[in-house]
Amino acid sequence: MELAGKLWEYHHMNHTMRPADCIFALGSHDLRVADRATELYLEGLAPLVIFSGGLGNVTRGIWTETEADQFAGIAIRKGVPESAILVENKSTNTGENILFTQQLLKEKNLDPRTFIVVQKPYMERRSFATFKKHWPDKELLVTSPQLSLLEYPNEEIPMERVINIMVGDLQRIRIYPAKGFQVHQDIPDNIWNAYEMLVDLGFSSHLVKE
Repeated sequence: MELAGKLWEYHHMNHTMRPADCIFALGSHDLRVADRATELYLEGLAPLVIFSGGLGNVTRGIWTETEADQFAGIAIRKGVPESAILVENKSTNTGENILFTQQLLKEKNLDPRTFIVVQKPYMERRSFATFKKHWPDKELLVTSPQLSLLEYPNEEIPMERVINIMVGDLQRIRIYPAKGFQVHQDIPDNIWNAYEMLVDLGFSSHLVKE
């Protein structure tokens, strides 16, 4: 858990929230992301909420309604007006979330300059790096459900899986810039050492072949 805690902290961007042109929530199986996006809207931090996500690798097997549509439903039930919501419900990964949302905004003749990106806690940094690769001229803050590592796991995503995903995401942060998927992010030696120790302990199910 000490090693996992180091990765958890590294994956967080620790941005301080401030007003922006829009809130951009990236879809997934974790409905708490929609709760966080809704919370930010109701606090008055942006006039527009974009929910992006079709059915991905995880949700394709458990849901029939797209991630973005479910997220939008949560927001509306909690008090966000439909007129303040845009839905992009075809994307299946973070890169597509961004590219398909770019297309949607262009169709709507909208050009927000500042974004609050809402994602799962362990995907904050990778979302930041992906966004800056595909949308370098925009300003962004990244946030996630305000939960600790011990609070985050639930029946759908137990602790073992959370750690496996964090390990896999750190590997992607290291190798994806060379593939053109993300901008570079520095990885301190102590974080990479924790990664290697977790891999040695068997947390390797989310790794990709290099």
